[in-house]
Amino acid sequence: MFDFSLSADTPFAAGMYINGRWENRGSGPIIEVENPANETVLATILDGSEEDALAALDAAKNAQPAWAALPAIERGRHVFALANEVEANKQMLARLVTLEQGKPITHAIQEIEASITFLKYAAENARRIEGDIVTSDNSSEEIHIRRHPYGVVVGLTAWNYPSALAARKLGPALVAGNTFVLLAHEITPLSGLALATLSQKAGFPAGVFNVVTGRGRVVGEAMVKSTMSNVITMTGSTRAGQEIYRAAADTIKVVRLELGGKAPFIVMEDADIDAAVEAAVIARYTNCGQICTCNERMYLHREIADEFLEKFVAASAALKVGDPTGSVDLGPKVSRFERDKVAAVVSDSVKAGAEILLKGGVLEDGPFQKGHWLAPTVLEVDSNDNPAARDEIFGPVAAAMRVDSFEQAIELANDTEFGLSAYLFTQNFKHLAAAPYLLKFGELYLNRSNGEAVQGFHTGWGLSGLGGEDGRYGFDNYLRKQTAYLNWG
Repeated sequence: MFDFSLSADTPFAAGMYINGRWENRGSGPIIEVENPANETVLATILDGSEEDALAALDAAKNAQPAWAALPAIERGRHVFALANEVEANKQMLARLVTLEQGKPITHAIQEIEASITFLKYAAENARRIEGDIVTSDNSSEEIHIRRHPYGVVVGLTAWNYPSALAARKLGPALVAGNTFVLLAHEITPLSGLALATLSQKAGFPAGVFNVVTGRGRVVGEAMVKSTMSNVITMTGSTRAGQEIYRAAADTIKVVRLELGGKAPFIVMEDADIDAAVEAAVIARYTNCGQICTCNERMYLHREIADEFLEKFVAASAALKVGDPTGSVDLGPKVSRFERDKVAAVVSDSVKAGAEILLKGGVLEDGPFQKGHWLAPTVLEVDSNDNPAARDEIFGPVAAAMRVDSFEQAIELANDTEFGLSAYLFTQNFKHLAAAPYLLKFGELYLNRSNGEAVQGFHTGWGLSGLGGEDGRYGFDNYLRKQTAYLNWG
């Protein structure tokens, strides 16, 4: 069993969870899991192989028929029991998220609460697996359209929300009658392994939920290509999503991808400026800017741009960066590679003409000598061709551009290959009503900051992915349809 308290002074060695058992090799390749706040090693995990991936898939495949044969309400009770275990261990799980991912502890608690909500909502869907009876063209005949589980679902999750993303996929997949194999991201694998421990305590049958560790190019690719997997649900970068899409093509399996974003944040001349600034700060800097729906580029009507930027820069400068176990607004970036990637975008943007309104950048002195720290940076650009307006930043860097009209803001907002989320602040009802028809994004935030509802539907357009999560539409993604022509004549 994985001890997610991580109370020992030495790094904990974590195995994989396959077919209801913990697999701990005596030797073999390992991956060190780092605390991004101080660069200490929290734990070591197994660097999995293709054989590990296939063993987990085999366990899930063998367990699936019996799991699907259970009444849906029984599957829902198992998932609800897991939610209760997560709730009982909320503080410890939040600490684990903070240690391996770096988000402030208050935000980590919110992530665990979201995990609980995802699981409980999924459990409630046990009585909502519905079909249709359609009138036939023939006498003495009915057309029955039923929903069935696919079989084995593979979950590939990103490192920015290691607990919530796993729960978001796991709950509906299991309630629908599928079994599940999770590849816990190698940067933040401990939350997924903790979830496996709690599934044991919740009484899950062996093989229903399996967790493997290792690198996506080895373990993930093996699971995507295997004929034993039926659905691939992935949250991550657009590049990784494209590779998964290609790898799944030979076996023609279902692929659900929630990928990168470059969200526009439009503020018109009639907007509530204080509300817009508050929302823009939250949407840009939460989780150190490491959210795919983050405010990535602000289009500000020229009449209010000066006022907005003065307030936004002041609010950005006031944010406290520091030890995420304490009372801070921003913790570290998840890794040195990710920190340096964001710093490079800022450098390229300035070279391309961006004006620095707030110079934050890399912190390396005093309490920041260890860890991967970035302070908020605010840039103003004059073109969508600037890297700050074009490339996904995924860090605490805000880019702003002045616009002259609602129409120009919409045109610039849609000038991207991404289509995940967009924001609009205005009191003009015509603009609010028109926005859903004009903005080419799967998720719109109108006069509010980001944050999905569990009963909504989180989906992207374009290079931001396909499929989606949450609500009845997300649940339906884990069920396939069967049509039966029933003739009794």
